[in-house]
Amino acid sequence: MKVSARNHLKGTVKKIIPGIVNTEVTLEIAPGVEVVSVITKSSSDHMHLSLGKEAYVVVKETDVMVAVD
Repeated sequence: MKVSARNHLKGTVKKIIPGIVNTEVTLEIAPGVEVVSVITKSSSDHMHLSLGKEAYVVVKETDVMVAVD
């Protein structure tokens, strides 16, 4: 994976709350430290997010995104 954002944190998918349009994803980046992001349902489906899967929190200015290898 290559991404232009310099701030990315590896974590594990802890919780997924799917909606009709958006999905709320919680990643645990350290024991007891979680980051929550709301992404499109389409993006969540495309990345095949599932509980326990490794993913990245990507921070670019005011945006927080999720990425996978």
